[in-house]
Amino acid sequence: MAGTGALLEGLRVVEVSSFVAAPLGGMTLAQLGAEVIRVDPPGGGPDIGRWPVTESGTSLYWAGLNKGKRSVTADLRSAEGRRRVTELVTQEGAGRGILLTNASGRGALEDAALRERRPDLIHLRILGRRDGGPAVDYTVNAATGFPMVTGPPDHDGPINHVLPAWDITCGLYAALGIVAAERRRARTGQGCLLSVALRDVALAMAGNLGFLAEAQAGVTRERIGNHLYGSFARDFTCSGGERVMVVALTPRHWRDLVAATGTTASVTALEEGLGADFSDEADRYTYREALAALLGRWFGAHTVGEVTTALAATSVLWERYRTFTDLASELNTDLNAGLHGDPLMTAIDQPGAGRHFAPGSPLTVDGRNAPAVPAPVLGEHTEEILTAPGDTGD
Repeated sequence: MAGTGALLEGLRVVEVSSFVAAPLGGMTLAQLGAEVIRVDPPGGGPDIGRWPVTESGTSLYWAGLNKGKRSVTADLRSAEGRRRVTELVTQEGAGRGILLTNASGRGALEDAALRERRPDLIHLRILGRRDGGPAVDYTVNAATGFPMVTGPPDHDGPINHVLPAWDITCGLYAALGIVAAERRRARTGQGCLLSVALRDVALAMAGNLGFLAEAQAGVTRERIGNHLYGSFARDFTCSGGERVMVVALTPRHWRDLVAATGTTASVTALEEGLGADFSDEADRYTYREALAALLGRWFGAHTVGEVTTALAATSVLWERYRTFTDLASELNTDLNAGLHGDPLMTAIDQPGAGRHFAPGSPLTVDGRNAPAVPAPVLGEHTEEILTAPGDTGD
């Protein structure tokens, strides 16, 4: 990919992968200008038909995670397929000799065998568990506590988040690890074997965000619905039934919210009666239900348009709830304008899916986003990439 996204121009990554983490890692590198070659078995891997799909059966999921890549197919169970992929991974040349995979490290992908051919190989493996045991985002999430603190206070049982957060984070760690390893290799000539496990990513973030330290201190986190732990945030229903999310993290946010909603007198009276200080986010959290009830009356008496007008000129953090359908409808109003002119979105013609908006890289380079590039057709570049001059193929 040339232009604003070409920070990694000259880098070639061979990706043998499926599902979310590894394909996302490869796509992230592709959007920054690397040549990423995805290798699948003939007919596709286990994610080739994963939902959502079009009426013709094209996986929008697969297309979304493989934008801007090149695609080859090879049967790693055959000697010829293993030979070709091994040669592709270990080709000489600067910026080559990089493998990203979540496949098992056996056969053609065994690190020791590959490193015999290219000692400076950069090989990154995405694992479920550090010991090589199987795990996916949904099982890792279940094991790390998050579903037990998600949802309304009166709910009995776990609530799984629909966003595969650990897959996403793991994929971005993988992309970062490859770039860091290539930087060292360019300086020292030394390759490396890297690995990142979904469980380790989830465990690390549970620790980084204080959940584990809090539990070790003897505090049991409770479900609080759409409130914000330790501060004030809440969803409110407007008079027309539309819902908005409102967040007041700082004293300024809180002052502006109270002023905009005309609740200053009521909030001050409550503050005095409780002996609280609502400029302190801890007190706003402690008395969140009472504050939400006061503010809720104002939101319930106003349309979403009136709410927009009242909050637009303030520092208050807020947004109207939208469905995916709402967002898609905004996109589809003008395939040439983008999402409110959002430069992240590009109108692409995706084989099997037709013309629609897709995101490029969210990272801006000199103020610009690299545009989205359609995903390849499965195996589209096989002959070009795997058939060397004089090679008659299988």
